[in-house]
Amino acid sequence: MLTSEVFRSVLGHFPSGIVAITGRAVNGEPVGMAVSSFTSVSLDPPLVAFLPGKTSSTFPAIARRGTFCVNVLAAGQEDLCRALAVSGGDKFTDLSWHPGPHGDPVLDGAVAWIGCTIETVHDAGDHRIVVGRVSDLGADPAAGPLLFFRSRYHHLAAG
Repeated sequence: MLTSEVFRSVLGHFPSGIVAITGRAVNGEPVGMAVSSFTSVSLDPPLVAFLPGKTSSTFPAIARRGTFCVNVLAAGQEDLCRALAVSGGDKFTDLSWHPGPHGDPVLDGAVAWIGCTIETVHDAGDHRIVVGRVSDLGADPAAGPLLFFRSRYHHLAAG
């Protein structure tokens, strides 16, 4: 029988990277959330997408400003991921970051970062599909990514 628990368990067999979507609230305070549903969408124009839940308290703050930064989390950033996965509170107290092209937080130590403006938002069940137009980006080719598989964190083996 198809239940939300079975659906989540089976789809948990698909490994994914983890990104931190960061932005600034209207008052300038940094906001962020951990997301495993992220993808590139288009090369021309350069577009990416992420899927926040409709119950997210962080996405509305990001949407009001209209910009965000995708931070591809690195192996060893599990604590950072956990800090951004919880609701409420000041998630940035112990995080090291610098402002990106739109002023949104670029997290120190991330594998890559992608500065975006919100292009469009689509309704998708209990989530939203947020498409962002990429305006600037950068990467650390030596860093390895943090992965999520079967509800646990993993790292790529050195190759």
